[in-house]
Amino acid sequence: MPKIKPISDLRNYNEVLRDVSIGEPVFLTKNGRGKFAILDINEYEKLKASLKLMSRLAKGEQTGKEKGWMTIEEVEAELGIEDE
Repeated sequence: MPKIKPISDLRNYNEVLRDVSIGEPVFLTKNGRGKFAILDINEYEKLKASLKLMSRLAKGEQTGKEKGWMTIEEVEAELGIEDE
């Protein structure tokens, strides 16, 4: 179950931060609406890396659609991978 707290609970921020753990962010509300999320720094780094990867994959897919797809042999040659 998500941990949802009013932003006013930040007056006792140690209690709010104690509730933050990997996979379980704390969501803060302002005037009854979701406003902020507090998450563990390791989870943030993973999320950031995932978003970067997804962005690069989308860019690669778009390039493939616009310029054509490469064969596996072309990819290996581009990366300098030799057959053993």
